[in-house]
Amino acid sequence: MLYRSVFPGDLLSQLERLQRGMRSASELSPSIRGLGRGGYPAINVTGTPQATEIHVFAPGMDPAAIEVQLEKGVLTISGERKPEAPAGDEKVAVHIDERFFGRFRRVVTLPEDADPDGVVARYRDGVLQISVKRKQASQPRRINIQ
Repeated sequence: MLYRSVFPGDLLSQLERLQRGMRSASELSPSIRGLGRGGYPAINVTGTPQATEIHVFAPGMDPAAIEVQLEKGVLTISGERKPEAPAGDEKVAVHIDERFFGRFRRVVTLPEDADPDGVVARYRDGVLQISVKRKQASQPRRINIQ
């Protein structure tokens, strides 16, 4: 049973939040890839014979606040999400704030055949899509038999 109150002094709500935090810190994912949770923003990395595709899920962010760098086969996505509620306003009472804000940094090691000159990044509908082409020499090709 999920119990949530919007009042900060509610003891049951605080205990439930503490229990949820302890459970998530100790649980392992059944996935063979390791932990099921990541950081912010969530990312998906897929590969095709032509490119490595990285999808970064950062809804509501200004694309100018996101920085993408590629150096020595390591792609770094960093930036900062500003809080939406005014921090210094005494008239604002925030009861629940689960949305991430602050600085973030995600790092993806690319395959050895990644082409540093073939990187394209697009931001649309809250998703940053980064496509890193593979070098032409590493593309699979059919060899004709003579």
